[in-house]
Amino acid sequence: GEMELANTLRTMESANVVAKLEGTEVPDEVVMYVAHWDHLGTDAEGEGDTVFNGAHDNASGTAGLLEIAEAFGRASERPRRSVVFLAVTAEERGLLGSRFYAERPLYPPAQTVAVVNMDGLNLLGVTRDVTVIGMGQSTLDDLASEVAATQGRELRSDPEPEKGYYYRSDHFEFAKVGIPAFYADAGIAFVGRPEGWGLEMRERYLAEDYHQPSDEVKDYWDLSGAVEDLDLLYRMGH
Repeated sequence: GEMELANTLRTMESANVVAKLEGTEVPDEVVMYVAHWDHLGTDAEGEGDTVFNGAHDNASGTAGLLEIAEAFGRASERPRRSVVFLAVTAEERGLLGSRFYAERPLYPPAQTVAVVNMDGLNLLGVTRDVTVIGMGQSTLDDLASEVAATQGRELRSDPEPEKGYYYRSDHFEFAKVGIPAFYADAGIAFVGRPEGWGLEMRERYLAEDYHQPSDEVKDYWDLSGAVEDLDLLYRMGH
């Protein structure tokens, strides 16, 4: 059998966006927070709402990046090391923005002591656990465990490792060049919810809204969980 394929290629340019809060004592050492700001654009074939808003993936992580930057900016005490906030593009096209940064870093990888990645925050309420994607890949897990304990929470390894999330978000490009990288996903043990509810909601999101125009702000969202997770990530960086 034979087949023919007609293809159209177009080249686009898109930017990573970076900001830095200069450290007081060792400004040449860097703690970095990362979130991807891109999504899929519009669906040319679709009818009705064709805009991929990406409210959860990853407007939530981008909002988290801005909130953490604001918290560091407001703090009475400036951090010892520099804190860099990096919004990367083209994650949805194969981690292109973070790979571009990792190959042409603004700050040397050897002096980048940690990268904290936010890709889809917990929008369903407070949890007793924190999921770490790629648990055991760096000693940042120990730090996360200490901070989580002060919240009465514990770390959990990825409940769905077969889905390869460790290789599918921006922290991976930093890990590849030897930078300790941490990526926390929503926990699954939700306070006040029956056991299994967290995984059910995750399945529902993947089935109905992931990479669909329907990834929009939902009336059932409860941002208290996101706030608790961001507090954890902020305190880790601190």
